[in-house]
Amino acid sequence: MSTIARNQWYVAAYGREVGRELFSRTICEEPILFWRTEAGEAVAMSDRCVHRRYPLSEAPSRLDGDKVVCGYHGFTYGSDGGCVFVPGQARVPRTARLKSYQVVEQDSFVWVWIADPQNPEQGDPTRIPRAPWMDSPDYTVVSGMEPIDCNYGLLVDNLMDLSHETYLHGGYIGTPEVAETPITTEIDEDRNVIYVSRHMDDAECPPFYSKSTGIEGRITRWQDIEYTPPCLYLLHSRIAPIGAPLPGDDGSDPHAFHSEIVYAITPSTENSTLDFWAVARDFAVGDDAVTTFLAENNRTVVMQDVVALNVLQKALDTEKDGYQELSINIDAGGLGARRILKKLVDAPQAATAAAVG
Repeated sequence: MSTIARNQWYVAAYGREVGRELFSRTICEEPILFWRTEAGEAVAMSDRCVHRRYPLSEAPSRLDGDKVVCGYHGFTYGSDGGCVFVPGQARVPRTARLKSYQVVEQDSFVWVWIADPQNPEQGDPTRIPRAPWMDSPDYTVVSGMEPIDCNYGLLVDNLMDLSHETYLHGGYIGTPEVAETPITTEIDEDRNVIYVSRHMDDAECPPFYSKSTGIEGRITRWQDIEYTPPCLYLLHSRIAPIGAPLPGDDGSDPHAFHSEIVYAITPSTENSTLDFWAVARDFAVGDDAVTTFLAENNRTVVMQDVVALNVLQKALDTEKDGYQELSINIDAGGLGARRILKKLVDAPQAATAAAVG
């Protein structure tokens, strides 16, 4: 049974990745072709020609104005996916149409709606969760994407329990206090959002922050997670020297340094994941050296996760049926995320069963 939730919005790319070159990415086991019209609108359609299934992203396929020309036999498609030309005949078969996808560009991301084939719904753009720091002039952003050879649920588990920073990311973002500090967890079943908070009152300042903020000595460190399944994970990070005033009642917090850590967790297939990551900061906004440092260090941290999750997936693939996990207090957020993800996976099937019944 599939673990991928459908009738959902997923991040398919950064806006900067989609241009006037044909670009393909597999999202939820569907190969999708992306490109921009001459007017700049992002388009998404099936990356398989209807004739002999040739990938339209592969040369010598090309764009001709706002039409895609298949490089194998010349079948040509408009921006709505409809075929407008076939070789050797004037009549275009009625079924000569590519699957097209709803696309929304928001907060530097290109979101695509993945419908359930048995019970498709129209995507509602207002349901897309926000990450407004990604294109805010008040923040400087570094970002990237790494593929992982694991089920996307393993990346969700990883991000919901940040105690692993102490062990996996020591020397970068991990310190002993992350694992030692208890968490608080809130699960909003109505809105399908999970919140996990870890507030450290007296913590070592890891190099990731000491070298980017200039703080010397110990800090207060807040990690507030907000995960909206299936795709968008936010980590609101607050760093301040010990003794600095807390945020004001009006939300102002001028004595702290803030980073908004953004992950878009997109399943490519059942056992491969697209890990879109970004760090948006409100300090040293114009400092190129800090930007370079954070880009390099955060990618190192991400790659440590990639290596660990690749190993974990291989280990799980060899486990016999019925193996048992042990969960503890720090897993509350991850277990809540698993429960909501399963609800989202089951929802289209439940709707189909209700319609039949």
